[in-house]
Amino acid sequence: MNILAIGDVVGTIGCQFLRSKLPALKKSEKIDLVIANGENSADGNGITPASADFLFHSGVDVITAGNHTFRRKECYNTFDEQPFLIRPANYPDGTTPGHGSTVFDLGRQRVTVINLMGCMYMEALNDPYTVIDRILQKVDTRIIVLDFHAEATAEKLALAYYLDGKISAFFGTHTHVPTADAMILPNGTGYITDVGMTGPRVSVLGVKTELAIRKFKEKLPVRFETATGDCKMDCIKFTVDDRSGKTVALKRIEIL
Repeated sequence: MNILAIGDVVGTIGCQFLRSKLPALKKSEKIDLVIANGENSADGNGITPASADFLFHSGVDVITAGNHTFRRKECYNTFDEQPFLIRPANYPDGTTPGHGSTVFDLGRQRVTVINLMGCMYMEALNDPYTVIDRILQKVDTRIIVLDFHAEATAEKLALAYYLDGKISAFFGTHTHVPTADAMILPNGTGYITDVGMTGPRVSVLGVKTELAIRKFKEKLPVRFETATGDCKMDCIKFTVDDRSGKTVALKRIEIL
């Protein structure tokens, strides 16, 4: 099975670029399942019902989120109602909308997709180790994929080695910068620290460069706007053995 993970989609421009490139990529790479992080898919951060719907209709099967999950209140009901739009599982259940994992049925194979958020330099949420242990006790699929939305490289690596052999694939999101460390861990889990970003290339993490510079230089509040111009789509393809649930090959992909 070929699973494609797409880095954080930024704004309308990122959504439109994804729509223009994803169908051909799915065909050329023989992709069975597409997962995209959509927590920045609405202009100005967050995700809206419209941006989620746009991604689904563009060929994305499961949308994951992160620290901007609840930026837009209009999407709260969508998180409750749409089973393939998930938020980090370590947000507290009962007080936050949505769910932290889902099962996507491909007919010949079912895949569990889990979303977690890191705690270092991020909002203090429930311990991801305790949360993932609890989830895995209930999982009944052979193939399991995790989007870990986190800032610190060390936190991503540590959790990945903890989960090595327990899940099929682990991809990091949040920093918007692709890392050059795609690998298969010793017990068969495919890994990358950060997939990267889908959005404008000439930008600071998707934001207009002049606005980011002003914020760092002047130390005053700045209203960020999504940059324009040529885009890219950062992805990673995991090839997972259907019987063992282990990654047998992986490939970083950058679409310009």
